[in-house]
Amino acid sequence: MSSGVKVVWTVLLAAVFFIAGCAAPPQVDLGHRSELLPWRGRLAVRVESDQTQSFSAGFELSGTPLAGELTLYTPLGTTAAALSWTSQTAVLRRPGEVHYFTSLDGLIQQALGAEIPVVALFAWLAGDNMVVAGWNADLSQHGAGRITARRTAPAPAAELRLVLDQ
Repeated sequence: MSSGVKVVWTVLLAAVFFIAGCAAPPQVDLGHRSELLPWRGRLAVRVESDQTQSFSAGFELSGTPLAGELTLYTPLGTTAAALSWTSQTAVLRRPGEVHYFTSLDGLIQQALGAEIPVVALFAWLAGDNMVVAGWNADLSQHGAGRITARRTAPAPAAELRLVLDQ
């Protein structure tokens, strides 16, 4: 092989390795996670009422529907609220205040402005399209870390959007 051909093959081989190194990493299978690992990302809730309400925050969710924690973060990364729950109690902590609830549903309603089916939320995060009356979850972008769920009943309509860090 001549030295000119060797140079061409060397450059070609280097280009192939360079291009392969720039390829996107494989998608993380979000459905096979340990319950101990927290889910992280951004969430947005929109409630369609007389005065449309919307809320967005960074989040970290860990645990299970029976006992867990949800921390909500401001755009600057400070803690806006910390929610924790067990089968006996539910607690909302905001800077300078603590509120206790008799149910997780009441806690979520207060913190996010809409009732969110927490059992289904954990299922949707795991890639299971759990059916919940009044809710329609779109998991078509689950592999890319995006989940959308819409509530049509009872009124008012609501939408939950999640974008997960991968």
